[in-house]
Amino acid sequence: MSEEASPGVLFVLSAPSGTGKSSLCRRLIEEVPGLGFSVSFTTRHRRAGEENGKQYWFVDDDRFDAMIAEDAFLEWAQVFGHRYGTGRAATSQALQARDLLLDIDVQGARQVRAGNEDAVSVFLLPPDFETLEARLRSRRSEDDVEVARRLALAGAEAREFSQYDYLVVNDDLERATFELAAIVRAERRRTPRRRAEAAHILSTFPSLTT
Repeated sequence: MSEEASPGVLFVLSAPSGTGKSSLCRRLIEEVPGLGFSVSFTTRHRRAGEENGKQYWFVDDDRFDAMIAEDAFLEWAQVFGHRYGTGRAATSQALQARDLLLDIDVQGARQVRAGNEDAVSVFLLPPDFETLEARLRSRRSEDDVEVARRLALAGAEAREFSQYDYLVVNDDLERATFELAAIVRAERRRTPRRRAEAAHILSTFPSLTT
């Protein structure tokens, strides 16, 4: 059977800002066939080079409020002054065809757990605080005040690692990608996810007689 033969698994990946989560998500999608990426809604402004529907669905506050009222989000959270949310209907539809990766923060992951969603959660940590700080400063997209705020929040977020099913340390992009891909492939092979396939195979066996 191919990798695409066992769709429908929801994977949640969370990490402190600057850990390299976005880069790992891109690599994982490239590495693992049959794994789609969930495009979140956000109220933040579109940055140069971003396309609506690719990095995010960009909406205004009124539209985001309406979606909350309609219970249209699987999860949503406010992060660094902007709101982000995962569309419930789009997630359900995507899972009919393939596995799906959610790149969400710890607030959103809490909501997924509280909603008893059937999800596999992975937390990503940097190798140490100094590396995290260096990565944030090297991006040059935030001033010193914003970097300090992100580092302070990172400490609180990192302490939630024990709430997740798996932990990956991003000390090397290749190794971290390999570990994430291994998690996806192993979860696809859990017995409950393959009962239908097993039943089909067993149906080809001669009937047992007493």
